[in-house]
Amino acid sequence: MDSSTLRRSAAAACLAATLLAAPHALRAQAAAPVVAAASDLQFAVQEIAAAFKAETGMDVRLSMGSTGNFVRQIREGAPFEIFMAADETYVLDLHRDGFAKDEGDLYAVGRLALMVPHGSSLAADGTLGSLAAALSAGKISRFAIANPAHAPYGQRAREALRRKGLWDKLQSHIVLGENVSQAAQFALSGNAQGGIIAYSLALAPSVRSRGTYELIPEDLHEPLRQRMALLRKAGPVAESFYAYMKGPKAREIMKRYGVTLPGE
Repeated sequence: MDSSTLRRSAAAACLAATLLAAPHALRAQAAAPVVAAASDLQFAVQEIAAAFKAETGMDVRLSMGSTGNFVRQIREGAPFEIFMAADETYVLDLHRDGFAKDEGDLYAVGRLALMVPHGSSLAADGTLGSLAAALSAGKISRFAIANPAHAPYGQRAREALRRKGLWDKLQSHIVLGENVSQAAQFALSGNAQGGIIAYSLALAPSVRSRGTYELIPEDLHEPLRQRMALLRKAGPVAESFYAYMKGPKAREIMKRYGVTLPGE
């Protein structure tokens, strides 16, 4: 057999091996369940998913966004297998209507923080007193929160602003993020004096380095009781990740990002 024939044979063998391997690779990729997670979890759940893969060899795909938008997608047939909501009422409603296997589990109670970029005229005062003073002095041009229409963190931010008598005064200055992660981007963009974001995002190194923050008192808004559930079509890998979320490693990571854990 001459060298050109050998090269053709080797190429054919490689092609055959690739074609044989491709379906297996595609199946393996498709088997990774999609987790729909509220965007306040952006950094925490990435760490948890990486730890889960390191310990089990199993992979999950993460889709981060606003809780309300995810509910709409789930009702329209989106192929999510786990839903991690920023407000438990959304999960309970999905279970009532047959989209979740059960009522799920409370996995965290979130907190709000006022965050301002370095150099802002606004102080990071969680009582919102500095925001009131800055508004009166005409020093606020833009202030970011998540969209209350579908983001629980935006809903709670609106509650806090209303209880301090600031909501109506801020209307012309508010910039709405599609979710609380985008609200954090807007708050720290340099085009805004600050915003109300998730404490869990403020604690992330990549966010914390860009500004200063302070917790907003819990009595200024209703609790952010965050619940997760396995959805109707959840498979074995999703069930394993769901169980992992309730285990010690995941709880340690969540605690590091400033959320209150069930039972603590």
